[in-house]
Amino acid sequence: MLKLTKKADYGLIALKHLTVVRPRSASAKEIADRYGVPVPVLSKVLQKLARGGFLASEHGTNGGYRLAGDPHMISALDVVRAIDGPIFLTACFTESGEDCEHQDRCNIRHPLRRVHDGILQLLANLTMADLAEEPEHRANGMAAATLSTMSIESNLTVLAP
Repeated sequence: MLKLTKKADYGLIALKHLTVVRPRSASAKEIADRYGVPVPVLSKVLQKLARGGFLASEHGTNGGYRLAGDPHMISALDVVRAIDGPIFLTACFTESGEDCEHQDRCNIRHPLRRVHDGILQLLANLTMADLAEEPEHRANGMAAATLSTMSIESNLTVLAP
């Protein structure tokens, strides 16, 4: 099962929040309190996203983080990769493609490749601007990754043979 890490989930939550409140900045504590996520973990994720060029940090009394770019140009795939690195559905889809001992005899590699590529394409086409258009369903907000998962599940039928 393909599942985003908590760090990737928190990163998407934070970027969605910063997209909604832009051009205002928000602190890690503000975002963490709003969505019920741990401040230390979120702080590390925000620092990583700032180093990756997704966020700009602002120092001072009203400091925090704000989006560094156009939310229409920031994809969920770019964010997840910045936090977690490459996304692989199975071992045979690694960079080298040679991590599976059953590669020669595998009868599901090609169909799973279509699913893998479809998931990557869906995440690549899902921007922070798209996520910001999604309503929040609970007082604490719905995780951005959950929204992307709903999009993936509803669109996987396109990938069926």
